[in-house]
Amino acid sequence: MKYITFYLDFISPYSYLAFEKLPEALMGHSYSVTYKPILFAALLKHHGQLGPAEIAPKRDWTYRQVMWQAHHHGVDLQMPASHPFNPLELLRLAVACAASGQPNRYVCETLFKHVWLGGAEASDPQRLQALTQQLAPPRASHSDEVKSQLKAHTEEAIARGVFGVPTFEVDGKLFWGFDALPMLAAYLSGEPWFEGGWDAAASVAQGIKR
Repeated sequence: MKYITFYLDFISPYSYLAFEKLPEALMGHSYSVTYKPILFAALLKHHGQLGPAEIAPKRDWTYRQVMWQAHHHGVDLQMPASHPFNPLELLRLAVACAASGQPNRYVCETLFKHVWLGGAEASDPQRLQALTQQLAPPRASHSDEVKSQLKAHTEEAIARGVFGVPTFEVDGKLFWGFDALPMLAAYLSGEPWFEGGWDAAASVAQGIKR
């Protein structure tokens, strides 16, 4: 069995697409998944990047491509009323739902669908209150313990080289993005390319720096 860590942020439509299609993509493989919510904005800050929604032409393309991907793959998805939004309440709620800070699939699914179905405001206070009542977390989402666990998840991701969401880690290898699911499945299948091609691809010299 392979053990996969799924780093995600509910603000990311690609995380939602990957979450929905993961069981199908890995069908027939022996694996378990640990879901770790992280703050995508902290990754961007650490790596000195803007998010795709912060660059106007890229923002338009990203939303069009996300909606086409959802259509193409048969995933029900509607953009929230506004995006990006502050996902901290959702991330902390997810962490609060498990003593380990690692929510189960039901919790993640409920939070993703809160954002990506219906076209409502993801951060609307009344909706967040109803969501909290539905999930009934055993810990307060604003507790210092929960905040510390979310921060620890994010710092762990950064330390392991994660730069975006969704990212899947298995055997120390990182697979980034919704479109990496076929590559992840190939690795789990034991495809020989990974024996040499993985490290060779990272050995290319950097010709110029800005």
